[in-house]
Amino acid sequence: MSQLETTATTPVSAPAAAETPRAAPTLALTSAATAVALINYTALVVTLPDTVAALHTPLSAQAWLLNGTPLGLAALLLVAGTLADDYGRRRIFVAGTAALGLTAALGALTTSTWLFTLARITQGAASAAILASSLGLLVHAYPSARGRLHATGVWGAFVSGGIAAGPLIAGAMPTWRASYGILGAAALVIAALSARTLPESRAPRAGRPDLVGAAVFSAALVSLVAALTLGRDGWLRAPVLLLFATAVLLVLAFGLIEHRARTPMIDLALLRRRRFLGSSAAGLFTGLAVIGLFSFLPALLQRTLGLSPINTAWLFLLWSGLSFAVALQAKRLAGRVSARHQLALGFALHTVGVLTMLGAIGAHSWTRLLPGLVIGGVGSGLLNAALPLVAVESVPTARAAMGSGAQQTFRYTGSCAGVALTIALVTSGGAPAHGANIALIVSAALALVGAAGVMALRDRDA
Repeated sequence: MSQLETTATTPVSAPAAAETPRAAPTLALTSAATAVALINYTALVVTLPDTVAALHTPLSAQAWLLNGTPLGLAALLLVAGTLADDYGRRRIFVAGTAALGLTAALGALTTSTWLFTLARITQGAASAAILASSLGLLVHAYPSARGRLHATGVWGAFVSGGIAAGPLIAGAMPTWRASYGILGAAALVIAALSARTLPESRAPRAGRPDLVGAAVFSAALVSLVAALTLGRDGWLRAPVLLLFATAVLLVLAFGLIEHRARTPMIDLALLRRRRFLGSSAAGLFTGLAVIGLFSFLPALLQRTLGLSPINTAWLFLLWSGLSFAVALQAKRLAGRVSARHQLALGFALHTVGVLTMLGAIGAHSWTRLLPGLVIGGVGSGLLNAALPLVAVESVPTARAAMGSGAQQTFRYTGSCAGVALTIALVTSGGAPAHGANIALIVSAALALVGAAGVMALRDRDA
């Protein structure tokens, strides 16, 4: 019997037809912590020019500033999900929330590019503990299908809400450092409340966490991001090709380690499940196409159109605010539109949205961005609502946190690659307007591939 089959039959608790007594507080606290993590993630997108100026960051290192948090997220999400399932979801959630509070405060005090990047990476690692354990806590608190649909829909909406609030909060602060101090305090308050309120749950397995696998996967991700970052100066240069080759070899080594590990970060038997592959593909292409583009576009608008941080934040609220509203209401589509079709529609709308933005930078017109921000915001909301649901449905209930961690690992791996690729395309010679158009076209093409992927991987398992 495979490990997948074993864990699928391991009961976490007695079956329940209704939500647990602490379901509502669990939903409130996990959603709040998730929102703070995403606010911290997106705060930098409108303060990047000020942060770069304060830290004297060269252009070649700006991708690392933006990629610090998603790098920490992608590297630690799988191991965080496994730790949460094995050693207690509340324990990992509280530890991650407290760590986010401390590292956000430390980020406000840094004085160099690499110290700030290191702070952002540790913030990403703390956020990984929050995101991976949150869905595991919600699955335990909402055992019924109806309750789970409601809980994952609300949680997904707060993902969009955090993305929307981050630029506004950062743009409204007197300095970029102040926003990190406020976020740090908020995270510490949530950690204290969670330690007193949340029930514990776990799905223990024999063995130790797969730390070797985590280290190899992290090295592979760093190699990939470095290759994409250096690629702006020439994709066929020896260092770039060597880094790409290193990333491939490390991924192969990671697969071998996971195959032999007693308690792997990810059960390779899941790769035979079409639903899991579809969930992973959706996460990967959301990061590549959507997060990668919109992480750098605000800074690009400030440089080319002269928008202030707060005005940029208000402009992008049209995209992120619609994403939040749509994600909150998307649960009404249940029963009429499957999560798979919802994901495909989200990718298709993103494609249409970004293609309508072509030429806006060259025309120095922010108004030409408005239709694309509206259409793309609706698409992003559909993606954010469907992604958590397909994540927890793609694995056995006892491994919900691992399933969430796996999907979000692909999401933020895609984000790291997407940010580095977007910056490389925009800045690799020629006018920024020309580079921006190429980045928009590539983002649209990646979204179409994502839509095709989730439609090809039907819900039935192979």
